Amino acid sequence: MRGMGPLTGVKVVELAGIGPAPFAAMLLAELGADVIRVDRPGGGLMLGPPELELVNRGRRTVALDLKHPDAVGVVRRLAAQAEILVEGFRPGVAERMGLGPEDCQALNPRLVYGRMTGWGQDGPLASSAGHDISYLALSGVLYASGRADGPPQIAANLLGDFGGGALYLVTGVLAALVEARTSGRGQVVDAAIVDGAAHLTTMMMGHLAGGGWRNERGRNLFDTGAPFYDVYETSDGEYMAVGALEPAFYDELVRLLGIEVPDRYDPARWPELRKVLADAFATRTQAEWTAVFDGTEACVAPVLPPGGTHPHLEARGVFAEHDGVRQPVPAPRFSRTPTSLGTPPSRPGRHTREALADWGIEDVDALIASGAAVQDQ
Repeated sequence: MRGMGPLTGVKVVELAGIGPAPFAAMLLAELGADVIRVDRPGGGLMLGPPELELVNRGRRTVALDLKHPDAVGVVRRLAAQAEILVEGFRPGVAERMGLGPEDCQALNPRLVYGRMTGWGQDGPLASSAGHDISYLALSGVLYASGRADGPPQIAANLLGDFGGGALYLVTGVLAALVEARTSGRGQVVDAAIVDGAAHLTTMMMGHLAGGGWRNERGRNLFDTGAPFYDVYETSDGEYMAVGALEPAFYDELVRLLGIEVPDRYDPARWPELRKVLADAFATRTQAEWTAVFDGTEACVAPVLPPGGTHPHLEARGVFAEHDGVRQPVPAPRFSRTPTSLGTPPSRPGRHTREALADWGIEDVDALIASGAAVQDQ
């Protein structure tokens, strides 16, 4: 399976999991890597039809029963050829299957072994259950999210699973890959969501130390504390996002709204300013305000649903119809080695025979006959 991006030629083994590890593998595949996804027969937890599990796009799936010793041997043979392996099990699970870092790197010392967990490979909570909300709670991210005098608010599972988790795992394995190509030695990348989420607060903690941020929700510039950095409802029940931080942007906002406003530099008058802005935005529909602010530098934009349409998004092709499903295209973009969506998500084991053969596994028929591998029809 040949990719088109800057990672063309890199071979990756993914031991199928849920959430951030598959998303990381998707990113590697979209960057051009040949990623072979090792699924359990029948698949694991899915929130919908496997053909719509978009985080599984871009790579082929083989179904192996890892309770079968021959199946474990197949994964070892795949790892012996790969430059990167990604797994998202709890600590110790891969080792118990005979597929831990020592097992795989004994066959391939150059292998970069990427591990995606919530709490990390060590520490008191390492083996504990958790979800995005749990990691955000301990890292401080959840505490800082929400409006004044209200409870913490959850931003779907984007900040933890995918921001603090998958993106840090990809950064880690690619950095280790560069080093391995120089040293000839792979290493283990311990990507914990709680670590990555905490790392995302770096700027906030700098401002906190300098007095520019308060540990109070909804009282700061970027957390809805400032009325000129917030969302406002329009007459049709939609919303406009206002990010007029700089004086020039704010002046443009006020001019286009056609309003008289109190001193924005006086926080004591922010409630009054917020009401003026809210009343103004409530007089027109989202489409009308979008037309007013189009092409201006007031930093005002309509709040769109996922996959929403806008001339800028359409011009850049941010979303595309692929196999009948509207979805985001790969990011970032490369001038010389463009990326592509590639293989759509499919049922676990859909490519068992084809993908294993391409990776040089010669006894595929025997593996399927023994039940170690399964070819989905």
